[in-house]
Amino acid sequence: MAGNSFGKAFKITSYGESHGVAIGVIIDGCPAGLTINIDYIQSELDKRRPGQSKITTQRKESDTVQILSGIFEGKSTGTPISLLIPNEDQRSKDYAHNQDVYRPSHADYTYDVKYGIRDYRGGGRSSARETAARVAAGAIAKLMLQTYGIEIFAHVTAVGQINAPNLGSENLSHLLALREENIVRCADPAIANQMIEFIDSIRKDGDTIGGKISCVVKNLPVGLGEPVFDKLHADLGKAMLSINAVHGFEYGSGFAGSEMKGSAHNDVFVVTEHGTKTLTNFSGGIQGGISNGMDINFTVAFKPVATIMHNQQTVNAAGELAEIKGKGRHDPCVVPRAVVIVEAMAALVLADHFLRNKSAKLTY
Repeated sequence: MAGNSFGKAFKITSYGESHGVAIGVIIDGCPAGLTINIDYIQSELDKRRPGQSKITTQRKESDTVQILSGIFEGKSTGTPISLLIPNEDQRSKDYAHNQDVYRPSHADYTYDVKYGIRDYRGGGRSSARETAARVAAGAIAKLMLQTYGIEIFAHVTAVGQINAPNLGSENLSHLLALREENIVRCADPAIANQMIEFIDSIRKDGDTIGGKISCVVKNLPVGLGEPVFDKLHADLGKAMLSINAVHGFEYGSGFAGSEMKGSAHNDVFVVTEHGTKTLTNFSGGIQGGISNGMDINFTVAFKPVATIMHNQQTVNAAGELAEIKGKGRHDPCVVPRAVVIVEAMAALVLADHFLRNKSAKLTY
């Protein structure tokens, strides 16, 4: 199976299955001498772990990370970093009913046809459990970026048709505090309460709902990204679309920009005490595939979780009509736990481009 690695200069390879012994990741290319805070890595994993509230799956995993290599006396050695996250609360029996039956809108059918074998226990490699490895690796990427003052902040901006207003990005520490005060991880407390009530009602109905997560990156230098195939926004888009249940990505003005005139959409350059900036930021901090020094902002759309507690028509491995109903423990809405995954994937892209760019021209 190909496609288990991501990045070039800062490269990760994840491994493990949802109901296997463990999930893990190997990081290749992390510079030597970076201070690695294990408590910080664990705190990031705690934001993604299951069983943290009434509106998430009730699977109980501590997601306790173990460092197997690449770190000595609290610092990276420049050798591959291996991180392991044991699985502790697998209930494979919850998936026995779909051993030979394909769940609608899951990877069951396509996976089985492509490989001729599949782990029906939670989806194996196609399970969102794999994203724990990304969060662990992303935490180390964040630690590297933080040494250069680069900040990444994401929060839930929509659940179904409940939308949070644009809160700006001037005080990310304040927004982070507001976000972590509620279980849906929306930085607008009033809207967060509406979202929580709605998700809980959806859960009680045995259904699911989608949502959106918006992210901003501050203090990124000019020059990250390449002008042809490795455009910064293209790599960010690939990173976000690789997350389970993501169905859409837009940056800057996004799809709304297609409705504007060029005279209104162009970001006019100005000279400030902090250097060349733009009056507006419809470009989302990226022009020609290269960061321009303005805030990078983008939004990621997540579809409803595919497992619902209703009877649905499907087919089995023999090509016969069948019926299936979801069982076990599942998220009614994925976005509260996906906020840290979005940040992690953004950090991995930026760390990779940052290191690639150091060999181009810029000196930091």
